[in-house]
Amino acid sequence: MVFPSFILQAAQSLSAPYKPEGDNCFLGYTATKKIGKAFLRNRTKRRLRAAAAEAFPAYAKPFFDYVLIGRYSTAKADFGKMKDDMRIALQKIHKEFEKQNEDARDENVADLAD
Repeated sequence: MVFPSFILQAAQSLSAPYKPEGDNCFLGYTATKKIGKAFLRNRTKRRLRAAAAEAFPAYAKPFFDYVLIGRYSTAKADFGKMKDDMRIALQKIHKEFEKQNEDARDENVADLAD
């Protein structure tokens, strides 16, 4: 999901069966040199961590791996808007995964019917 202040990527965890009980999901942060000097990249990652700390406990699903990618505008973006965008991104990304799973189940049922 691409938003003005960040990009969210998600994948179902392949290591889910091997994770300890307390680990529900993995979350990574990245900010490339295209964003700017080190202090801007650090500020970008700090803001992503702070927004994720508020949004992810309520909206992240277990057994998913997430990556938040900072963009040029992350360091200056409105924090409240960024949290709202993060919540919306998590909801949209999970809706896409549910749709993909339903499509896969429908294909499996069609294959069994043949």
